[in-house]
Amino acid sequence: MARNDGTLWEGLALRRTRAGVDPDAAPRAVALPAAWEEEAATALAALAPGQGPVSLRRLAEGWISRALSRGEKAGVVEAEEARALAEGWRALLLTRRGAPGAESWRGEVRGEPRFVLNLPAFLEPEGGFDLEGYTEACALGLRFLDASTGGKSLKLRLGFADLAGLLGGLSLPYDSAGARQVAAAIAAITRGAAEAESGRLAQRLGAREPVALIWPEPPAETPVPGLAAAARAALDAAMAAPGLRHARVVTLSPADAAEALLGAETAGIAPAPGASRPVSTPSGVVDVPTAAARRAAPDQVARLLAPVGEAPRRLMLEAVTPFLSAPAPAPVALPAPARPAAAPRAPLRRQLGQTLHVAIGGHRVALRTSEEDGKLREIAFSLAKEGAAYRSLMDGFAQAVSLGLAQGVPLAAYVDAFAYTRFGPAGVVEGDPDIPRATSVLDWAFRRLAMDYLGGALPQPEMEDVAPDAASRATEQAPLLPLDLPATPVAERRGRLRVVA
Repeated sequence: MARNDGTLWEGLALRRTRAGVDPDAAPRAVALPAAWEEEAATALAALAPGQGPVSLRRLAEGWISRALSRGEKAGVVEAEEARALAEGWRALLLTRRGAPGAESWRGEVRGEPRFVLNLPAFLEPEGGFDLEGYTEACALGLRFLDASTGGKSLKLRLGFADLAGLLGGLSLPYDSAGARQVAAAIAAITRGAAEAESGRLAQRLGAREPVALIWPEPPAETPVPGLAAAARAALDAAMAAPGLRHARVVTLSPADAAEALLGAETAGIAPAPGASRPVSTPSGVVDVPTAAARRAAPDQVARLLAPVGEAPRRLMLEAVTPFLSAPAPAPVALPAPARPAAAPRAPLRRQLGQTLHVAIGGHRVALRTSEEDGKLREIAFSLAKEGAAYRSLMDGFAQAVSLGLAQGVPLAAYVDAFAYTRFGPAGVVEGDPDIPRATSVLDWAFRRLAMDYLGGALPQPEMEDVAPDAASRATEQAPLLPLDLPATPVAERRGRLRVVA
C-alpha cells in the first residue's frame, strides 16, 4: 500500500497464518504482526466481514479512512490534523493499547461505535503506569468516536478493558482497598481526559452540553505513584472547559473480538479468570497460563488471581461507577482457574473451582466450576468441536444457571430439570469413570454436579438411551403431528367470547 508509506506500517514485519472463528468452518488466511499470538489471528478473523483473506493493515486502514472522511466532511476533523490523528490511532492499535469495537472493523453504519483501551498495555517495565500515554489515548479514542459518527452523536462509548490484568501486573489483589483506589483513579482519568478533549472541540465548534458542576472526589492516594494526582488533574482540566460537545463519553460495554485482538483477557472491571485457561489443540484441550499469570511473580500468582466472591465485585463496581457517564455492567466473576486435564478413565480430582475435561460421543467438553463458602456458585462450558451458535447458547445457558445459583436457586432444582435431557453430542463418556455414558452435555454435567455437591449418584441411562436416534422422555417420543384436537369445539365449550379492552 503506497498510501501507507511513511506511516507506522512501513517496515512492520507481518506473518501469515490461517485462523477461523468456528472450528467447523474453513479457516481464513490472516496477516498480522509477527509477534502477535494465534488468539489475535482468530480475533482478527472474527472482526473481518466476509470469508476471504484478512490483513490487519488493510482492515485497520478501512476504519481509519472512514473516520477521517466522515470527520472532515462534518468539519470535526481539520485537514492539517488528519495525518496526526491517523498515526495516533495506528500507534494505539500496533502497541495493542486501544482499538475500536467490532462495529467499526466491519463497517457497520447502524451500530453505535465504541473505542476500548487495554489497561495492561500501559504498564511500564519498572512496574508503573504510563499516565501521559493513557491520557493521550483517551483523547485519541474520543476523537475517533466523534469523527466516525460525523460529529452528530451526543453519546459516545469510550471504555477500558482488563482491569484485572492491570491489577495483577501491579501486584494488587482484586479484593483490596488499593485495587479499588487504582480502579477509581483510572476511571476518573478516563472521564476527565475524554471530557477535556470534548471541551476543546466545543471551544472550536461550539458547546452543546454544560460542564458538570459537581464531581465525585477521586482517591487522595493510590499504590501507584502519581496516579491520584493525575486523576485530580484530569478532572480539573475537564471542569475548566467552557462547555462540552458530548453528553456521555465513558461507558463500559460488553467485550467483543476487539478486546481479544488487543490481548485483553477480561472485560471492563471483571475479576481475573484465574491463572490458566483451556485451549483447544489437535491433541485435546490443554490449560495454558493466562497473560495475567505470566506478568505476576511466580510466588504471587495464587494470591493475585484467586477467585473472588460477590462482595468484592460489588465494592469494585461502587468504586468505579461515580466516574462513568453511564452505569457499568456488573463485573461478573469468571470461572476459577483451570486445572490440567485428567487422563481418560482416570479418577476426577475434586478441587475448589476446578475444570473437568471429558469427551462425550467423541466431542471434547470442559466444565468449569467456581465455589464460594463451599457452595457451587458458577459454571461455564468450553466445547472444542461445536459451532459458534451452539457454543453461544451453552454460554448463555451457563450464565443463566450461574445467576440462578447466586440468587439462591437450589442446585437440586437444576439437576432435576436437566439430568437425562437428550440432544447431541451424546454417547460414551471418556474421562469420567463415574459416568460412563450421557444423553447430552447437560445430562453429564448435572449428574456430575449432583455427585460432587449433592452427595449422590443418579442412575445411568441405558445404551439405547444414548444412541443417536433415541428419545429419553415419553414427551419426546410422542409425534408432533397430527394434533390431538379436542372433540368439542372451543367456542361451544367456553361459551361466548368477550372483547376485553
